[in-house]
Amino acid sequence: MKVIYDTEQTHLCPFSAKLIRETDSRYEKWFYDQEVTKYNSHGLFPYGREKMLDYIIMAESGEKDIVWAIVDNKSKEHIGNVSLQRINGINRSAEFAIVIGEKDFWGKGIAFEVLFALFEHAFKKLNIHRIWTGTAECNIGMIKTAEKLGMILEGRLNEAVYLNGRYEDVLCYAILEDEWTKMTKSLLQ
Repeated sequence: MKVIYDTEQTHLCPFSAKLIRETDSRYEKWFYDQEVTKYNSHGLFPYGREKMLDYIIMAESGEKDIVWAIVDNKSKEHIGNVSLQRINGINRSAEFAIVIGEKDFWGKGIAFEVLFALFEHAFKKLNIHRIWTGTAECNIGMIKTAEKLGMILEGRLNEAVYLNGRYEDVLCYAILEDEWTKMTKSLLQ
């Protein structure tokens, strides 16, 4: 397993078919689990093997997005993915996404430490200027993580997603490179 970054609880590795085989990943099953897909679009339509393979091929190419597997550093289990997507070289911006598919690993601070590593990579290696995300207002875990990462609420898209039988607002968060630098410096003091 090739490791790109280590965090306190995880290894971040290139997402690939080989990694899925080596870690006995339950990746495909995550997208059938309505609790795992509660706040994203993956649970709306069946996520079949063909769609999964197409995504893996895209991720392995590394041409559009950066997709890393999140691997528990104790069990070596593939527990989720994190990505930097919609990378725009002209505007130097990108959107992040994360899924932790193994529910035993929820609520342990993994999302924060993984995203911290991803943001460091984006700002210091890729010369990204702005990282953003949008999340349903009911997704309290993602909101807390975004705020802990120093992201600023930039706006609201009224009733933009239909989740669990009702329309929800989408909250848009972002952080600029200089804001990230200030925040990380204050953490080190």
